[in-house]
Amino acid sequence: MSMEFTDYHVRLAAYVLLVDEVDGQERVLLAWWNGEGHSDPEWSLPGGGIDFDESISDGLVREVFEETGYHVAPGALLADDHFTARGRTFDGWFRSQRFVFEATITGGELGTTEVDGSTDHAAWVPLAELEGQPRSHIVDVALAAWKAKK
Repeated sequence: MSMEFTDYHVRLAAYVLLVDEVDGQERVLLAWWNGEGHSDPEWSLPGGGIDFDESISDGLVREVFEETGYHVAPGALLADDHFTARGRTFDGWFRSQRFVFEATITGGELGTTEVDGSTDHAAWVPLAELEGQPRSHIVDVALAAWKAKK
């Protein structure tokens, strides 16, 4: 299907991939997306939709704090991905353009700060335990880019 850019809506989203090592075990910071009543819950990367009047960097910092309680300094672009679908809240098609950045935690403490949002909690999940867990495709995109860069 081919459409001009004026024929569809666009949703910009930015996420971080934070991986560390504790006691010789690599783990990734993930946010538990609750499905918002229309999908099954699953792990996702911390981040989300960029508001109309904010930069991608500012939106990323805001979203990560809301979902994890951590303040971050965004780093380099690690990966990008997109998908298209029909809108749930409007009639028509949309393109979800997603960017994944490296980042550094600069403060805060683990704990979801948003109230009645799409994220129920965040956790450091060992990579060895991630297999078989319900997770968003963006998690796999980010981890593949991270592994390729190592």
